[in-house]
Amino acid sequence: MIQRRVTKRITVRGLGLGGDEPVRVQSMTSTHTTDIRATIDQIKQMEAVGCELVRLAVPDNLAVEAFAEIRQQTDLPLIADIHFDYRLALAVMDAGADKIRFNPGNIGGPDRALIIAKQAAQHGIPLRIGVNSGSVEDALLEKYGGPTPEALVESALRHIELLSTVHDIQLVLSLKASDVFTAVMAYRSISEKTDWPLHVGITEAGTPFSGAIRSAVGIGTLLAEGIGDTLRVSLTGSVIEEIRVAWEILRCLGLRQRGVTLISCPTCGRTDVDLIPIALQVEEKLKSIREPIKVAVMGCAVNGPGEAREADVGVACGKEEGLIFRGGEIVRKVPEASIVKELLSEIERFRRELQAAAG
Repeated sequence: MIQRRVTKRITVRGLGLGGDEPVRVQSMTSTHTTDIRATIDQIKQMEAVGCELVRLAVPDNLAVEAFAEIRQQTDLPLIADIHFDYRLALAVMDAGADKIRFNPGNIGGPDRALIIAKQAAQHGIPLRIGVNSGSVEDALLEKYGGPTPEALVESALRHIELLSTVHDIQLVLSLKASDVFTAVMAYRSISEKTDWPLHVGITEAGTPFSGAIRSAVGIGTLLAEGIGDTLRVSLTGSVIEEIRVAWEILRCLGLRQRGVTLISCPTCGRTDVDLIPIALQVEEKLKSIREPIKVAVMGCAVNGPGEAREADVGVACGKEEGLIFRGGEIVRKVPEASIVKELLSEIERFRRELQAAAG
């Protein structure tokens, strides 16, 4: 059982972060914010796969105007991503932003950071101090010889000290790096020095394959140690895949349950069915399911029956056939050609029963 670090609880459009709230899943739109229709469509897709907070780039006043319209067309908490121009932060708060992400180190000085903080506090809008290894202040880079964990932590502490002078301020912190060890050590250190909620992630993690692995190692390590109140998986690819990977990390650690957990074997010389396409077809068909269901797709009689019995619904394959299991019991035997159809049918029956039980 993971013992989560105790943090302050804040709210973003009524959604709780920190405290005893679950670890929240966040991602960022890849559309131009000024393309209102495309952005709204993407937000709906993100929500459908479990995104709970959405960040949007706000690089100019046209984006502020678009943000105001987007705000009217979704109930999800919307976070404005601000850099360089503090006036954009002020304007987008008036346009309906539920949270502001900015790096006080590139916003034009402490006076302007305080202007943002004071308006945010007046509106009840949390601020995320986003320290990133790619934009650490020059003085700290010189002091530490680069974007080290110590540099990231000192940068964050400086900003906390400054912004905490504002009454009723609500803060979230992130100390992201593309190097897994740098990020992990920075988050470990800051978690011992403050109780503000932490947004965890590995920045610029990479393409879907390498980025998912790097994110799972870094974010998973932190979450397993109880560190992290929200997370974002950053991939050079689909934002939908970012969210799916985030949920898989949370499911693996037992921190959240949403959607299907698919157990499938790697195949070997004992396998007498074409298991890989079966598993891939099942996974694809189950992507949209929200109910927490454990499904096993197993290829032989050694581990197959045991894994299939432990799943809510499963199949253990033999020679050109499979045994469908439900709740630990064999339901029926089906030929290889019917395995996908019959397994999906049994999953759907199980899903309907879960929905009926939930009322």
